[in-house]
Amino acid sequence: MRSREIWLEESKHVTIGFVELREQGGDRVADTLTSAVEILERLVGCESVSGRPNHEIVGYISDWLRTQGVEVTISRDADGERANVFATIGPPVDGGVVLNGHTDVVPVEGQNWSSDPFQLTRKGDRFYGRGSVDMKGFLACVMASVPVFQAARLTRPVHIAFTYDEEIGGIGMPVLLEQMGTLSYRPSIVIVGEPTDMNIVTGHKGGDEMRTEITGFEVHSCDPTRGVSAISVAGKLIAKIEEIGARLAAAPYPGSPFEPPYATFNIGTIEGGAARNATAGWCNFDWEFRGMPGEDSRVIIAEIETYAAEQLLPAMKAVHENAAINIITEVAVPSLDDRNAGPAAAFVSEITGQNSRNVVSFGTDAGYFSDAGLSTVVFGPGTIKRAHGADEFIEERELVQGLDFLRAVARKLSE
Repeated sequence: MRSREIWLEESKHVTIGFVELREQGGDRVADTLTSAVEILERLVGCESVSGRPNHEIVGYISDWLRTQGVEVTISRDADGERANVFATIGPPVDGGVVLNGHTDVVPVEGQNWSSDPFQLTRKGDRFYGRGSVDMKGFLACVMASVPVFQAARLTRPVHIAFTYDEEIGGIGMPVLLEQMGTLSYRPSIVIVGEPTDMNIVTGHKGGDEMRTEITGFEVHSCDPTRGVSAISVAGKLIAKIEEIGARLAAAPYPGSPFEPPYATFNIGTIEGGAARNATAGWCNFDWEFRGMPGEDSRVIIAEIETYAAEQLLPAMKAVHENAAINIITEVAVPSLDDRNAGPAAAFVSEITGQNSRNVVSFGTDAGYFSDAGLSTVVFGPGTIKRAHGADEFIEERELVQGLDFLRAVARKLSE
């Protein structure tokens, strides 16, 4: 972890420009924004890529909250390498609001960044860095707002819930929900601060995170008929997946607000084989299925499994008995529908004046909360269009929007 002295020196480039804000909006607003940017720099500096230990970012967040006098609870995975952060500000009573975000980010390998992705870089009114908009910008807004929550006369609490490995299927959520189940009080609503351009989202697609592992049989390529090419089998299976995807696309849900209005597949990674002059003894590929709310993804995936078992595997085993196809559901991310969204949407509407309800095709941790019976919406600063790509950024005005909303949350919970 970088020393405090190095961080303070490096942070000078992101604090320039707030004098104008102080003149326009007052010291309190400017100081909170300055704090948010400083926190964001530290968060971006933590290389908290999904699936890897996240001690650094959890340690920073926990230590920072504790310096504010906030009690922190950590819930860890089975190996103790990744953890969620949970904290409560205000009275320990029912009816509080959970502010949820994830600490993990997607990898940067293979992307052409114009600056260090793990060092926050300011260019004009934009702050560049991996996770700046998805979704460390929201985390920074929440943390910078802790003094605002503490100064308010809260009659209902604010709960901070930061999770691990959301990007690869919300893996930290079951651990968090188990920990929250031990509380003597129950929150009433959840706001998941994913980037929605500050629009209220009450629905999103689900996601089955899949992996297929194929075992072939290696022989010299001078006579490939004696072997089983796992790569060739993978190609046939991928073709079947794409065939089903095309069928689903040809029958969109009429009047659906989703874009696209049908379930989708994506093949994300593929690897296999040892040499060009040998049949591939193995091939693995990772893929996903994003189903519509209410759609039974298991039926679709079962069709793929049946094709593999009945159409591909017999010919493979006729050549070698150890040939195999293993289709694995690593995690099934629940979709979010509006069955539990009413109270949370009304809460945000009262603060913002928005009455519209929106849906998105990307997944979040919101479905887990909703399935646990908590009224949940997705609502946060920035746009998902900048997420996951090179030169990801969040704008200064978007941070201000997030901070303004959280100040309004504090006022609402003080009524």
